[in-house]
Amino acid sequence: MNITLSEICEAVGGRIVSGSPDLTVRNITTASNIIKGDDIFVPVKGAKTDGHKYIASAFNGGATASFLSDPEAAGDLSAFKDKGIILVSDTVAALQGFAAYYRKKYVKIPYVGVTGSVGKTTTREMITKALSGGLKTYSTKGNANSQVGVPITVTETDPEAEIGVIELGISEFGEMEKISALAACDTCVMTMIGISHMAQFGSQENILKEKLKILSGSSEDTVLFVNGDDGILKNLTEEKIHAYGVAAGRKIDVRYFGTGENSHVRAIDIVKVNGCPEFTCVIGDKEVRISLSVPGDHMVLNSLCAMAVADLYGVPMEAAARELSTFTGYEGRGNFVKLGQADCINDCYNASPQSMKSGLCVLRDTPCKGKKYAVLASMLELGQDEERYHREVGELISREFPELDVLYTYGELAKLIACGVKGNTRVETFEDLSGLKDRLNKELSEGDLVLLKGSNSMGLSKLLS
Repeated sequence: MNITLSEICEAVGGRIVSGSPDLTVRNITTASNIIKGDDIFVPVKGAKTDGHKYIASAFNGGATASFLSDPEAAGDLSAFKDKGIILVSDTVAALQGFAAYYRKKYVKIPYVGVTGSVGKTTTREMITKALSGGLKTYSTKGNANSQVGVPITVTETDPEAEIGVIELGISEFGEMEKISALAACDTCVMTMIGISHMAQFGSQENILKEKLKILSGSSEDTVLFVNGDDGILKNLTEEKIHAYGVAAGRKIDVRYFGTGENSHVRAIDIVKVNGCPEFTCVIGDKEVRISLSVPGDHMVLNSLCAMAVADLYGVPMEAAARELSTFTGYEGRGNFVKLGQADCINDCYNASPQSMKSGLCVLRDTPCKGKKYAVLASMLELGQDEERYHREVGELISREFPELDVLYTYGELAKLIACGVKGNTRVETFEDLSGLKDRLNKELSEGDLVLLKGSNSMGLSKLLS
């Protein structure tokens, strides 16, 4: 990005109150302590703090300019007369408005938008891998999938890229419409409809309706790839989308990926090789054998989605499959690390009943020489049935993983997982991380395999430090 303060001001309907209109901005940041160079700082008002308090810090750190909506909160900025300040009514709305402007004027490549309750980030990365078999691909960095993250992702699009893969996440009503409008995706992907954020949305149908609004900002004749194995998505049609009031009057080409006969892109002859899936991907009359380097049955579906998108954009199946075979996971979402002397499946970025089951299946199906440990923390934001969902995870362990050696739970809700476990699995509950960490340090030996799984705010990742 290389754009003047004057053009930004015009795009957001703001007013320059300090600095030259000719000042050049190359980056956008919301973190006053992370300045890349010639940044415009976006002060965000959060629940705990107001970013306006850090405008001076951003300027001292090298920022070129800043949005401003609350001069009183910002304090005295008279020492920064050489810095650019654009007065706006709402800083986040200004950021989104600028991103929409930038996308329309400067970013001409197609975007693939990825949403869903579970598996967004991993699917995004696998799509990026598959597309890179034939196209220079840009994708969302890290976890930047929110009302703030998506617009920054748009403005950071690589000018050399031929296609972009953009992750769109939501946690409240109305959020998807905002970010889909500025991203303007050409192709959309929905991984599955689960119960993450059920506390906010109230029902899976509401979650589906909100997720479908990714189509609100998409281009004409959009292709929507959905999980044909998902209990809700497998029956999704253009007519049902329109019945929800989404993309009315527009053509939506709904295509399925999965293992059933209903899927346009299908996996057959699935086997496990060293705990990792190997299968044949079938697209029409074409097929290719794919050997994954990551464990988990859910990775088959993620791969099929990636292959479907790659095929749509003309990437040869063999090249896409070859790139997918090199995917080794994403940090905090099922990647393998060391925990002391033991091997560890680091899947503690987030958790829902569906992803908890997937993680346990990976633990079950991955061979090891020692004992298998599951360290499960509370799953949050599941709504009024949260206690039942936790008990069901314990029942799942008893039913499908009775050979689990040890289960450690962490958190008040996670105790209910322990209540549901029957059989020979040794079960212990913990209320503090330090005690859990001490126990793991004493228990784990070389050859053991540990699964870490829980909601991100439970902090299981601290066990790895």
